[in-house]
Amino acid sequence: MQRSLEQRMVIKFCVKLEKSAAETIPMLKKAFGVDCLSDRQIFRWHKPLAEGRKDANGKNRAARTALDGHQPPVPTTIVRLISETLDITKTIVHEIVSESLGMRKVCAKLVPK
Repeated sequence: MQRSLEQRMVIKFCVKLEKSAAETIPMLKKAFGVDCLSDRQIFRWHKPLAEGRKDANGKNRAARTALDGHQPPVPTTIVRLISETLDITKTIVHEIVSESLGMRKVCAKLVPK
């Protein structure tokens, strides 16, 4: 992780020097050798940095909310919330929901068996 952060900072530096991604790749390969990011990763980081992205630390993904459409299925969320609230394991909660309550997962919803 630290190695890729260093390389992203180098990519950011090359962007400030107005180097293209194609010009940046050989410099990174020479500097980092076998530990170098792939060409594709270099292109992926070069583009947003060239478009004005300020940080190169890759922490923006953690700021996403559940409203982005990437939330887990409802049963997983329910089982997790119940297990955290009652301070018991998820497997026990799953057994209670599936065996005792007679519920099963169909199309990301719990329905009676």
